[in-house]
Amino acid sequence: MTRCLIIAEAGVNHNGDLSLARRLIEVAAEAGADMVKFQTFRAELLAAPDLDKAPYQSRGDNHGDTQQQMLARLELDAESHHSLLDHARQYGIEFLSTPFDIPSIDLLEKLGMQRFKIPSGEISNIPYLRHIGRLKRPLILSTGMATLGETEKAIDTLTAAGMPRGEITLLHANSAYPTPPQDVNLRAMLTMQQAFGLPCGYSDHTRGIEVAIAAVALGARVIEKHFTLDRKLPGPDHAASLEPEELGAMVRAIRNVELAMGSPVKRPTASERINLPVVRKRIVASGPIRKGEPFGPANLTTRRAPTGLCASRWDEVMGRKAEREYRPGEGVEP
Repeated sequence: MTRCLIIAEAGVNHNGDLSLARRLIEVAAEAGADMVKFQTFRAELLAAPDLDKAPYQSRGDNHGDTQQQMLARLELDAESHHSLLDHARQYGIEFLSTPFDIPSIDLLEKLGMQRFKIPSGEISNIPYLRHIGRLKRPLILSTGMATLGETEKAIDTLTAAGMPRGEITLLHANSAYPTPPQDVNLRAMLTMQQAFGLPCGYSDHTRGIEVAIAAVALGARVIEKHFTLDRKLPGPDHAASLEPEELGAMVRAIRNVELAMGSPVKRPTASERINLPVVRKRIVASGPIRKGEPFGPANLTTRRAPTGLCASRWDEVMGRKAEREYRPGEGVEP
C-alpha cells in the first residue's frame, strides 16, 4: 500500500499569534505528520466588507464583526511566512499553505512552495485556477460542496492552463465544521477516483479520528485534518479540530492501518505459521488399531497432536489398511 500523506491542518488556529503558530508546527512534527499546513490570504481580497460570517465561524465568538474583520485578525504577513517556513525546516516537517487569492499564490511561489493546495471554496474560481495551474506544481484540490461536474470543470481549467493532469490529487471533503457522520459519504472518494483516474484522499472535518482512519482503509492517498492546541480557544476552527494527543493517535492509527492492509494474497503469514502445527488438527487413532485393520470413522478421529496426517486428508485415509499397529491417540502417518 502506498504510504498516505498526512497533512496536519493548523489553518488559522494560530489566532494571529506567531508564537502559537510555531507551537502548532512543533506539535505537528511531534505527532509524526508529513506536513503542517496554514492558510495564506489577504482579508480584503478574500471577503467583501459587509459579508457576514458563516454560522460555524461565529460559534464562541462574541466580537459581532464581519467575516473580513475576523479574517484580518488571522492574517499572516510575508515576514511571518518566512519565519514559519524556517521553523518547519528546523523541526523536519514540510511547510504547506493554502492560498485564497492570486497575490497569495504569488507569495507562496516566491517562498519556493513545491506543492500547492486549493481550498474547496476556490474550486469554481476560474481566474484563480488558471493562475495556479500555470505554475505546473503538484497540487491538491479539495472538493467540498462540489459536484462531480464542478470537479471535472476545475480539473479541465487547471490542465488547460498548463497543469499536468498527473500532478493533481483530489480530496473528498464536506465543508461543514464539524461534519455530521451521516454527511461524510466516504464512498464519494472512490467515485472520484474511478471517474477521474487521479489519486484521491480525504479532508476530514468530523469530530474524532475514526472517519479519517476509515478513509485510509478505503485507499485514501492523503488525509488532511485540522488540529489545535486547545479546542476551547476562541476562533472559527478550534471546535472542529483535534488536540495534540488526538493528532498523534490519528497518525499512529493511520500507519497501523497501512501496515494492516498488507497484501491481497491470501496465505499464512510468517507470524501465524508458528501456530499452524499446534492449532491444525491431525488424524489420530481413537482406539487401538491392529495391523491390516481398515481405517474408518470407528477407529480414527481428529485432534490437535504432534504427529499424524492433516485432517484435510481424511477421505484419502478412509478404507486404507493399517500398515502397523497404532496406540490410542497416536498420529496416523502415510
